[in-house]
Amino acid sequence: MWSAFSVTDDDGRMAPPGTALATVGAPQGAGGGLSGLMTGRGGGGKRRRTTSAGHAMSEAQEGKIKLAFFVAIVGVVLTVLGVGTEFWVELAPSKSFYNNQTCLTAHYGLWKGCTKTLWVSDIDPERESCGPADLPGESNCTYFKFFTTGENAVMFQKTTQKNLNVAAAMLALFSLFLMVMGAICIVMCLSKNIIFFLKPASVCFILSGVLVLLSLLVFHLSVLAFLASDSMVPLHHELSWSVSCIGCAAAVLIVGGILFLLLALPYSPWQRCLPQKDSSS
Repeated sequence: MWSAFSVTDDDGRMAPPGTALATVGAPQGAGGGLSGLMTGRGGGGKRRRTTSAGHAMSEAQEGKIKLAFFVAIVGVVLTVLGVGTEFWVELAPSKSFYNNQTCLTAHYGLWKGCTKTLWVSDIDPERESCGPADLPGESNCTYFKFFTTGENAVMFQKTTQKNLNVAAAMLALFSLFLMVMGAICIVMCLSKNIIFFLKPASVCFILSGVLVLLSLLVFHLSVLAFLASDSMVPLHHELSWSVSCIGCAAAVLIVGGILFLLLALPYSPWQRCLPQKDSSS
């Protein structure tokens, strides 16, 4: 008999037959029982949200992370600018070497080298060598064959050291990969509100800065080996503005990684080193 008896709730939906007895026997407590049942089903979700929110970051901490991320992004942009340009080193013989109205200068980076013909009349009279490379003239740029056929490049009768050049390029590429991984960790930290991602991000940015410095050091060794390959043509060499970008990028990346590491600590290093004095004392 009770199986054929059905009730409707306030919204007009059919209630299960098993709840009819509870509805008849306890008219005032039925609503409380149903609400308690529904609350019991959803209580676990509320507790989980509270637990996950307990590890969430505050607005002030989120602002500090975004500021440190901006510092790291500046380092990434400087690295990309330096790696993608060919003004790492400029090579130039004496401007009177060819005994002509023109002289030849060259500059190269990790991927390609350029030779440029300049007018001697455009060069500073006090400058002994041909250059600088930013003067107007006829330029010819070619990519190195280190990464395709494995051939060395020859400029001014001097031969490059492909092993050192390839090593410098690979270090720069691996540093860019670490920068991308660090940026992904920071994005996950800000989107998921999880402080844990700051630690791997700090490691990625610090290592990328160190690798950028190593790439610069290996490249400088390759330049010295290139100059020592043949002494028939004396060359004046100087590091150009791409190297300045790389050096600044390495410093900025290391600073950004240290900032992320400090933000990942469970306590404030500033307050630990300089504890606030009690006002009553």
